This record gives sequence, C-alpha cells and structure tokens, in this order.
Amino acid sequence: MGKAASKNVAGRFLDWMDERLPVTEFWNKHLAQYYAPKNFNFWYFFGSLALLMLVNQIVTGIWLAMHYKPDAKQAFGLIEYIMRDVPWGWLLRYLHTTGASMFFVVVYLHMFRGLLYGSYKKPRELVWVIGMFIYVALMAEAFMGYVLPWGNMSYWGAKVITSLFGVVPGYGEQIVEWVRGDYLISDATLNRFFALHVVLVPFILVFLVILHLAALHQVGSNNPDGIDIKKHKDENGKPLDGIPFHPYYTVKDIFGVGFFLIIFMGIILLKPDLGGLFLEHDNYVPANPMVTPEHIKPVWYFTPFYAMLRAIPDPLWGAVVMFSAIIVLFLLPWIDVSPVRSIRYRKWPYKVALAIFVISFVGLGYLGLQSGSATQKLMAQIFTVLYFGYFVFLYFYSRYEAKHHYYEPIPERLTH
Repeated sequence: MGKAASKNVAGRFLDWMDERLPVTEFWNKHLAQYYAPKNFNFWYFFGSLALLMLVNQIVTGIWLAMHYKPDAKQAFGLIEYIMRDVPWGWLLRYLHTTGASMFFVVVYLHMFRGLLYGSYKKPRELVWVIGMFIYVALMAEAFMGYVLPWGNMSYWGAKVITSLFGVVPGYGEQIVEWVRGDYLISDATLNRFFALHVVLVPFILVFLVILHLAALHQVGSNNPDGIDIKKHKDENGKPLDGIPFHPYYTVKDIFGVGFFLIIFMGIILLKPDLGGLFLEHDNYVPANPMVTPEHIKPVWYFTPFYAMLRAIPDPLWGAVVMFSAIIVLFLLPWIDVSPVRSIRYRKWPYKVALAIFVISFVGLGYLGLQSGSATQKLMAQIFTVLYFGYFVFLYFYSRYEAKHHYYEPIPERLTH
C-alpha cells in the first residue's frame, strides 16, 4: 500500500511537471524513444566523451575561478597557490589543463569519424556546420584559457597570436590594439581574456552543443554503413535497423566513459604535462617580456595550423592559408557531392586520399612543435599542399563518382 501510494505521489508530481515542462516528452524524444542505428562501433564513443569533457571543463573551471584573479602581477602566483595550498587544488588544475588536451583528442577523433562515414552529407550538413562552429569556439576558449596562467609561454603565445590580426591591410594595428586592450600584452589583455573565457565563450559553446544535438536528433544519427535507417520501418513506425538509445547506447557509453576515465586519470596522476606536450616547460616560469622562449609554439592542438602559418614566408598569406584551412572544413558538405557516405563503399582512390590527408595533418602538428628549420619549413609546405589538395581532389573525384557510379554497391539495409 505504501509503495502504491508513493508511486501515485511520484506519478502525480510527474504529471504536474509535464503540464508545465515537457520532461517526459523530452526524455522519450531524445533518449527512450530515439532510435539509433544498431551498428554503432568504437568511433561513436567520442561524441559522448566530448560532452563529458565539456562538463569537466565547466565544473573545474568554476572552482578554479574561485581562487584566481586576472591580475598580471598576481596571476602566476595564484596558480602556484592553487597548486600548493588549496585543498585538492592540484587535482582541479590538472583536471582542467589535461582536460583541455583530452577534449581536443576526442573532438579530433569525433571529426575524423565524420570524415570516415560521411556524416557531413545530406541531410546532416547543418549538424556538421554547427559542429565546426563548436570547434572554432573551442579553439578560442582554449587559447584564452592558455593565457590565464601568465607563464612565459602564455605571454609570448598571446603576443604571437594577437599579432596575426596586424596583417589586416589598413586596420591591422587598430584591431591588434582592440584585441589586446592595450598597445602591449598587459593587465587589460588578461582581464578581457578572463571575462571571455569564463563567461561568454562557455555560454556560446553550450548553446552550440544544444543546437548540434537538436539538429542531429531532427535528422537522425549516421552509421558506419552510411545508410538511412528511416527508410525501413515496422508496422509501429519503428526503424527495423534501429534500437532505442536508452538503455542500449547509454549503457555502452557508460562503458566507454569508464575506460576513458582510466586513461584520463592515469595521465593526470602519472604524467600531467605529458613531457611538455600538454603543459610546456616554459610555462612553469612567470611571464617575462624581456626573455623570449627558445621556441615559441602553441599547444599541440593548434600546431597543424601554426605550421601552415610558418610555412608561408609572407605573413599576410600565411594568415590567409591558416584561416582557410579551417574555413574549408565548413564547406566540406558542398565539396563532396558523392551519393556514397561511408568509406566502406568508396573505391581505393578516396581511401588513399583520406590517408594522405590524415598523414599531412599529423605531420603538420609535429612540425608545429619543432624549431622551424629550413628542412622543416619545406616539409610543412609539402604537407600544406597535401592538406588542401585533399579538398581539391575530393571536389572533382566526388563528381566523377556521382556521374559514373564509381563506387561499391550500397546495400539497402545495415550489413554489419
């Protein structure tokens, strides 16, 4: 009797909520009755892991902000205070700094999955474009967060990146001054970067993630076969090749999260700076405008684009090439017009081209971490050409594919 009464109370409360806020409708639409393809594989872990890392960054960032002041005279010392004197401060800081790198790891793998299975193609163009806006916002967030510890590499990295706006013809100097808030990297720069890092950009990121998920659930998830599961439904209107996201994929994602957290915490507890890759050694000393680091370089997740910037002798064209490398990713749904989504059913030329693209991107990332010798600059130029060459190749090759049906037979239903 007591249990029945409690259930009735719970049921009445839920009904009261549903009349004012569509809780049950939201749960059913986006989880319990959202049908996803049956054949999700390893690559489909990274979307949920990216969401996990976003939550990690927001939560740890809030706690770090409680002990930090955007003051050029105190910022570095406050980071040391957090690391040494705040209870569990060292863990919070490493969860945030290592979390930033791990965030980019899962985002890059998530984007690569989109390339593998054509998740940017019709009807998911908007899902891809919103995802790219998330990527750009994430880079802005990471850059401004990198400046806040006010270590020496933070200072000089900020100086190099903000100087890029100086190449704009006619208005470069004014734009640089506006971005910095002063003629030089100063207290004003730190203040505005802190405000943007903890308020505006996280708000934009959360908003874009909500749009990304809403757009995805509107058109449905892609799958490794690249086949639309909505074409074949049973008498109840449920996809024959789909299963409810909850509980099947929620359980699967929990397993993936557990495995990921083992790796994540292992890095934090054993090697949080990962030999200078996640936290540069030059950032363990305070910012000093009079001492330039031996090799000024950004964090690893920016280095592919930094290598492109250095590969071009002219600063203006270097900046154009660097920004174009990101813009061209936005255009991918209209560059690749092949009717085939998944790499499983595309011929060998596409597979070779994608492999070369990945090698060029990884190669540029490595070269961006190096000193920039003549040989390294030459290699960066070659990889830059290969990077853009992929999109040029894809533009013509995908049209050839579409016109001559140059691809493997595509099954009607899921095969794996």
